[in-house]
Parts: sequence; C-alpha cells; structure tokens
Amino acid sequence: MTTLTPAELERYARHIVLQDVGGPGQQKLKAARVLVVGAGGLGAPVLQYLAAAGVGTLGIVDDDTVSLSNLQRQVIHDTDQLGEPKVASAAEAIARLNPHVRVEPHPVRLSATNALALISRYDLVIDGSDNFTTRYLVSDACFFAGKPLITGAVGRLDGSLTLLKPYATDAEGTPNPTYRCLFPDRPADGALPTCAEAGVLGALTGMIGTMQAMEAIKEIAGFGEGLLGRLLLVDARSMRFETIRYRWSAKNPLNGSAPLRFDELAGA
Repeated sequence: MTTLTPAELERYARHIVLQDVGGPGQQKLKAARVLVVGAGGLGAPVLQYLAAAGVGTLGIVDDDTVSLSNLQRQVIHDTDQLGEPKVASAAEAIARLNPHVRVEPHPVRLSATNALALISRYDLVIDGSDNFTTRYLVSDACFFAGKPLITGAVGRLDGSLTLLKPYATDAEGTPNPTYRCLFPDRPADGALPTCAEAGVLGALTGMIGTMQAMEAIKEIAGFGEGLLGRLLLVDARSMRFETIRYRWSAKNPLNGSAPLRFDELAGA
C-alpha cells in the first residue's frame, strides 16, 4: 500500500476521518492512475477535484489550445494561458493545487491507432469529450482494455453520466451493459448542434464534471453504489435529477452474441 507523507496526512485529513474513505481509501487514491479525456468544460472540474482528492497520477488527453471562449466554463484555465496547449495549462493549475499529484500530458487526439495503448496504461478513464465519435471510441477501447469508464455529456441545460464496466458480469453471470447497449445507434456527424452552435451553461459543466469526479473517487476508494447500469439525467432548468436503468443487449457488438474486434468497430 502506498505510504502517505506527514504533509499528505494533513492535506487529506478530512478524507481520512471520513469513515467511507479513511487511510486505506486515501492510499488507494494516491496509488491510482486516472486518464481524463478532454480538459474542457467537463474535464476541468474532474481534474481539479481529483487532484485535490489526492489521485496520484492524472493523465490528460487533449490536442486543443486555450481560447477566450473556453473560459466561461473551463475553469482550470485562465486568461494568462490563452493560446497555451490545454494539457500544459491544466498541468500548471494542478501543480499549483497539489504538488503531490503527477500529471502525464498527452497533447494528441484519440484515434483508433492510439486509444487502446493509451487507455491500457491507466486504472480508470473519465470521458469529458464533446463528440460522439470520441465517446464511442473511448468506450470501445475501455472494454477491450478492461478499464472502468465514467462517461458524461452536457447539452444546453441538461446533462448525463454513467459508469461502464462491460468487461465484467453481474451476480447472475450476465455481462454488464456497454455504451452501445445504452446508445446503439451513433448519431450522424452534424445531427446534433455543437456547443459553439447551441451554447451551454458554464455552471452545468461544473455540475456534471464534479459528479464524474465523485463517481471516480467512489470507484477507486471502494465505497457507495456506482452508476453501473444506471444513467443519471440532470435537467438544470428545473433542477430535476432522474435515473433510468439500462441493461445488457445481446445485439451490442462488444460483448453481445456476435462480438467484433476493436479494429472492426471504427465505423460501427
């Protein structure tokens, strides 16, 4: 088990006295390696809260640079970092917040050629991407790498998140559902408006990203009930929270009745 230094014991004191976390849970957080896909509206609060919580290693995947229009919601960046790669800007912010956290920047765009190798290096993945192509790619790669995935998304004034572990089975031996069980049909490119076209409320990305961080902390420290097989829906306009259950489908191409290889899923 990873040892906590005196400075870390003081920094994480409120976790350590918390019965659900305690010293062993905090040691698990320190030993954990988490990959965050996207250092934008969702990734920003995810990275901030996981760094503050003491997750030992944070990988960040993002090939974009900081722009002025990002700052309404991407709170890990600031005005002085305009034009800087987001992975570098986020790493600087994390270093200021918690010097005990190691950051591994990946200034690349995930693709079918690099996703599996990159994801395999981490214990858990959090997807904060803003397009369906990346979401399907990340979920497929996490399945083949055997890594838990916490995926979230936001619209104008609504958001959602869930936990995926389709490489495992439930108590009855049934495979856990995949992202493709939840969303079997990939929307066509351009079918849904982008954030730039439709707009998004900045505080909403903070809500969903913070809940993704909470799910990650629970998964790593090993307490509570995760959102496995449940999709949490958030309507910020009316401040309503609903949870819908979803199940494994034999028609899904990952762990269904006719599974495909990773390289066969690129256009599926």
